[in-house]
Amino acid sequence: MKPHRRPDCNHFSSGPCAKRPGWSLAALGDAVIGRSHRSRQGKDRLAEVIALSRRILGVPDDYRIGIVPGSDTGAVEMALWSLLGPRPVDLLAWESFGDTWVADVLKQLKLPAARRIGAAYGQLPDLGAVDPAHDLVFTWNGTTSGVRVPDGDWISDAREGLAICDATSAAFAMALPWRKLDVVTWSWQKVLGGEAAHGMIALSPRAVERLESHVPSWPMPKLFRMTAAAKLTEGLFEGETINTPSMLAVEDAVDGLKWAESIGGLDGLLARTRANFAAIERWVAATPWIEFLAEDPATRSTTSVCLVFADAWFRGLAPDAQAKAAKDVAARLEAEGVALDIGSYRDAPAGLRLWAGATVETSDIEALLPWIDWAYGEVRPA
Repeated sequence: MKPHRRPDCNHFSSGPCAKRPGWSLAALGDAVIGRSHRSRQGKDRLAEVIALSRRILGVPDDYRIGIVPGSDTGAVEMALWSLLGPRPVDLLAWESFGDTWVADVLKQLKLPAARRIGAAYGQLPDLGAVDPAHDLVFTWNGTTSGVRVPDGDWISDAREGLAICDATSAAFAMALPWRKLDVVTWSWQKVLGGEAAHGMIALSPRAVERLESHVPSWPMPKLFRMTAAAKLTEGLFEGETINTPSMLAVEDAVDGLKWAESIGGLDGLLARTRANFAAIERWVAATPWIEFLAEDPATRSTTSVCLVFADAWFRGLAPDAQAKAAKDVAARLEAEGVALDIGSYRDAPAGLRLWAGATVETSDIEALLPWIDWAYGEVRPA
């Protein structure tokens, strides 16, 4: 039987993610449109994004924060191309985006002293294998595997290298140990549900020192340059973006950040995310044919929750048939209008991926889960 109750909002995509509750186009009414982003009003609005982000995330005062092009991908690429080279590099990879950074470092930058420390989907690499004398590149939360690092205790306080962290699906949803991290990147389109195309980068004093002392051996595209004449371009971290930003997207980012403050800042965001994940966790515990892709409860993502079908029928299918069955489940849910864009990532094991970040209402997740029961029952032979 089909459930009667439907989610009020059926947006469970892992990026771009659901808008904040109550959002409408009216939220963009004060956007600085038709004006230069370098006008006083434009620069003030960009600086407001930086200031609100710092306050909500608890970024230390001596860290620089900048708005950059290309979403989180652009921010990570900027860090890799600008900072790597002086030391060997350890690259942690346990899902597709981590392996993207591995490919960039090994195949594009061609650094000879770089090594991949990897694990299969659903697992975490050996964090103890990281050498504190090396630079480190890793994702805090593996968006396509639903596996995250449990904390930052494994990162040495006495490290000589830089810790470069892709935190796009963790920032605003998981507590980040800032003094353990030298570069942190995220985008507007994830936890706060902002519009895509813009990224953020935060740099520790150690990262700034590297920028001002290291000249990469490769040509640097304009979009990646954070220094001029061996000095940090301070304006970049005061709202003077490298390229022209969408002021509609900027206004949307301000709206999301103000909403975050209105619900209690980071504590409120974390509480909403945990409540969403807890609802999924209870359902998985009570449902014998579904399980988390992440094997260790301590490393399960609370935002990009990846699920796989676990009954004998599904596991007995060939990989192509598994992929088709999982897509059929997602398609039935979309056809019913109860869940959009929840298929697993194309490189990940066949299954479902639910976004459980702070802009999602727990009541909507609770309304969706019986529909997944129904859809899987429709796809699986009786």
